[in-house]
Amino acid sequence: MSERRRVRGVSPYEEMYGFCRAIRLGDRVVVSGTAPIWDDGSCDPDPGVQAARCIEIIEEALTELGASLADVIRTRNYIVDPADSEAVGLAHGTAFGEARPVNTMVVVAALVDPRWKVEIEVEAVVATE
Repeated sequence: MSERRRVRGVSPYEEMYGFCRAIRLGDRVVVSGTAPIWDDGSCDPDPGVQAARCIEIIEEALTELGASLADVIRTRNYIVDPADSEAVGLAHGTAFGEARPVNTMVVVAALVDPRWKVEIEVEAVVATE
């Protein structure tokens, strides 16, 4: 049985709610829903910038677990305003390029922080030699 490797993020919710930023088990990596937060706690109001920030945080977690954006096979984008779908989708397309993972974009009533316009989670499979 493979060992579980975890990455901790900076979210205060991780400790309170009992989860980690990302986990790797064997060749599979799963990254928790990731919000568009900068290191100083700020949040840019632009949905495209927010999506790019979410993906940047996700990429850092993947890298720590020996994976990359190219290994991502599924993404889920949660947005609060359908009008933001194009900006979020374009940021997604820019980041994932040729990887072209399967994707779901869901409009939700709200996210935990009212500043957030998008939250993204991913699943990856790391190719083994």
